[in-house]
Amino acid sequence: MTHIRITDVTRTYPPQRRGGASVTAVDSVSLEIEKGDVFGVIGYSGAGKSTLVRLINGLEPVSSGSIEIDGVDITALPESKLRAVRQGIGMIFQRFNLLRSRTIRGNVAYPLEVAGVPRAQRAARVTELLEFVGLSDKADAYPEQLSGGQQQRVGIARALAASPAILLADEATSALDPETTDEVLELLARVNRELGVTIVVITHEMDVIARIANKVAVMESGRVVEQGATYDVFTNPQTDTARRFVRTVVRALPDGDGLAALRAQHDGRFFTIAFTDAGAGEARVFGALARAGVDFQLVHGGVDDIQGRVYGLLTIAVRGDDDAIDDALSRIGSGVTVTEVAA
Repeated sequence: MTHIRITDVTRTYPPQRRGGASVTAVDSVSLEIEKGDVFGVIGYSGAGKSTLVRLINGLEPVSSGSIEIDGVDITALPESKLRAVRQGIGMIFQRFNLLRSRTIRGNVAYPLEVAGVPRAQRAARVTELLEFVGLSDKADAYPEQLSGGQQQRVGIARALAASPAILLADEATSALDPETTDEVLELLARVNRELGVTIVVITHEMDVIARIANKVAVMESGRVVEQGATYDVFTNPQTDTARRFVRTVVRALPDGDGLAALRAQHDGRFFTIAFTDAGAGEARVFGALARAGVDFQLVHGGVDDIQGRVYGLLTIAVRGDDDAIDDALSRIGSGVTVTEVAA
């Protein structure tokens, strides 16, 4: 069931000075996000992804197009009704945005106070959430006494205080080290899995998408240039932008000087082997070459886990009779793509 439907949405800002040009930050974007999705939106700085988040939670008006949440077009709602919609949308930020003058308990309680939730009910909800994010022992501490990862977990608890159906995460791990990023991503996965919350993850880091998102949209210059299941985009990117992001995670064949250095170290013909979890791809290729009696060596690449599924991209140097090599590689079968690297 569609949870968020974005249809041909554009957001244009007027010129900041006389004679200046208007700026279109989001340009004719259309997306459908299903209930229970972890939907990633990735793009470089200036791609329009953070503006898109502000449009989804109604913090900015669209210039044209529509955004529906559970079938209700929020772009047509007055501010008084938008406030009610926002209560069902939680938000976490790159820099945590915690109130320094409040304890951790007070930070998580704050949105409930604003919503007028009675004190006893509020206290019970805060206790429940701090236990969920693993910070029960930090309830009376202040933000500056916590690590960055702990502060982000407080941010997640606060975002969940009003039991939202949607959680928007805007660069939520960009300020964290790799180990802490893993912890926060696992917590977000639990939020999705155990609480059934639909999550929209805004990021410029493709490894974040690989870890948590089941679907992804790639943005460039305000437009969505590619979208689909995360595994499909990783294994078969269709645009240069998507390919650049994928190369930051998937260990593809180097080019230029890197490729020249490999050729200087290894004789023979170079082939790339791309395989999915449809079959044990590398074993089939290596077995076929061994049976053909030709010599081969793995020179580059690796196997990646994308959303629990295998994707491999290997480069091998093969030496032997050309006809035997070609015959062996032609018999590999489905689920594996073998491509010779041009000399």
